[in-house]
Amino acid sequence: MQILHVDIETFSDIDLRKCGVHRYAESPQFEVLLIGVAIDDGLPMIIDLAQGESLPPHIEKALFSPNYEKHAFNSAFELVCLARHFGKPLDPSQWRCTSVHALYLGMPNNLRDVGRIAGIDTTKQKHASGTFLIRKFCIPCNPTKSNGGRTRNLPHHFPDDWKTFTEYCAQDIEAERAISKKISMFPLPPLEQELWTIDQLINNHGIRLDRTLVEAAIACDDIVRQRSLQEAVAITGLANPNSRNQLLAWLQEEDPETEISDLTKKSVPKIMKHTSSTTVQRVLELRQTLAKTSVSKYHAMHRVMCMDDCARGLTQFYGASKTGRWAGRHVQVQNLPKNELPDIDLARQLVRDREFEILELVFGNTPDTLSQLIRTAFIPRQNHKFLIIDFNAIEARALAWLSDCDWRLKVFTTHGRIYETAAERMFGLPPGSVNRASPYRTKGKIAELALGYGGSVGALRAMGALEMGLQEDELEAIKDAWRAANPEIVNFWRSCERAATLAVQDKTQVNVPIAHGLSEIVFSYEKGFLFIGLPSIRRLSYVKPRIEQEDLVHTDSDGQQFVLAQAGSLTYEGIDQKTRQWRRSPTWSGRIVENITQALARDCLREAIFRLHAAGYRILTTIHDEVILEVPVDSDLTRELAEQLMGAPIDWAPNLPLKADGFEARYYQKEIG
Repeated sequence: MQILHVDIETFSDIDLRKCGVHRYAESPQFEVLLIGVAIDDGLPMIIDLAQGESLPPHIEKALFSPNYEKHAFNSAFELVCLARHFGKPLDPSQWRCTSVHALYLGMPNNLRDVGRIAGIDTTKQKHASGTFLIRKFCIPCNPTKSNGGRTRNLPHHFPDDWKTFTEYCAQDIEAERAISKKISMFPLPPLEQELWTIDQLINNHGIRLDRTLVEAAIACDDIVRQRSLQEAVAITGLANPNSRNQLLAWLQEEDPETEISDLTKKSVPKIMKHTSSTTVQRVLELRQTLAKTSVSKYHAMHRVMCMDDCARGLTQFYGASKTGRWAGRHVQVQNLPKNELPDIDLARQLVRDREFEILELVFGNTPDTLSQLIRTAFIPRQNHKFLIIDFNAIEARALAWLSDCDWRLKVFTTHGRIYETAAERMFGLPPGSVNRASPYRTKGKIAELALGYGGSVGALRAMGALEMGLQEDELEAIKDAWRAANPEIVNFWRSCERAATLAVQDKTQVNVPIAHGLSEIVFSYEKGFLFIGLPSIRRLSYVKPRIEQEDLVHTDSDGQQFVLAQAGSLTYEGIDQKTRQWRRSPTWSGRIVENITQALARDCLREAIFRLHAAGYRILTTIHDEVILEVPVDSDLTRELAEQLMGAPIDWAPNLPLKADGFEARYYQKEIG
């Protein structure tokens, strides 16, 4: 089969980064400027549509022909934009996404950096002036006297730059092709390609938003913020109470007896608890209102909403490259506030009706109420309903299976009360003695949530142990008790770290048996990568791993140095989760097991998606280990069937005790109770 390498350049007045490609391409001003193609190893051909050139018939035919395999870096962009250009959809099963392939191998998500890491010749990487040229020709410009008041630059305005722009497009094609060839030695598994194809269908279909609720929530938040700001100004006399420095100085003068050294999200509640000044408490309440960021998701929803009120492209396939999980985009659906309102229907209706005064009277804290209603802005299409189905404790089940922990597997094949049983084993209590009201359950719960991946006292604190009522001096004992009750998991941490270290050190392959010998995890070093082979026929990838011969010292942006990894540690190159920069990072036993466990859980979701899709369910999106399904109200596709499909045994995971639970809803929410 021949390969058609594709790259396009486009114009739109919609902000691509903020609004997503579907909203971007929907604009009446959207236009494909250049279509660049290359067949197999042939020279790139640039079709200058902006200057009147026509796409050759054989190229247009190839774009729709199953006899050509189309390759592009971030193929989702080409698929959406070309579908808009031609007025008909392209078949995603015919396309291969080089950026997804790079993410699968633990690389970044941009062409230039992937080319650099892959060692592609610099002449085949993105032109250095590419960003400048994109800003010049692909987005609106500011009208000025010198440019005659125009709001868009066309080729004839800057002919030399336009010529360079077409060369830039050709270089993109060559860079993508060179990268595609270089990484083809480690192919993307066919099942992942199939899943990516379904993911394109999911994102193109989209999920409907309640425009009335979204716009009313934005209006309500504007009113609350303006009122809060006016009150803060009246109380403090400050020109800008939002200013940290101004407000901090005022608070220190107003209440010199209370230690007030900063105004972080964590410190403000502590100050409010200790101060005796009602004025200070009120000002800090207002600051919390003004600082609340979760309601900004309504603005994100409004930006991404297409003309049919649907949001599209809210998740990125393989966005979390260490596990292969989806990553949230635009609205960040993977990080939505909980909903615990006593009457969520009433709250929604009051906001939709713009009865903001009644809303505050009934529910009190309006910003918090709006925050809790964010999930409910996602609604099914007319005459449809949501089925919201979630794996039950999937990570805990996967970890038990991976580590051969029999007592945990027994819990999940019987009553499922893992927090209670964990506490009983940790503290030597009789079976069945711990219930939901027992203080021991709290200890079992926090231990289960915090300690499964090698966490210690710090992990317990970070998970909120102290806020749950536990004391600092008992955290160490809880950690020790949990590890003593779970020797299989502790041994699994150590086995995985030893295997990874040995594989890199000796450039070899090391197998770790799991599931009582029915399967295995395969650690291997191959051509500059550490691979971790999963039972699901997928591999986790770590770029340029090495065992540090001496301490790895990192210098932060302030010039401060600290030890990133000690001598003997396993490190690799990847995206730093805090700085989003590419750098060398350490890994260790718990982190390796966390990646394996979450990846396994993700692959269980992959199997569920295949089954649900084949059964005819319309999948709208995935959120962690949950799927949102949209079915007609009179459909034979029931919640019970969806639960059965998700919880059914998986061939590559013998005896893994899966279970899925769900409920029907008229809007998206977390089930309460």
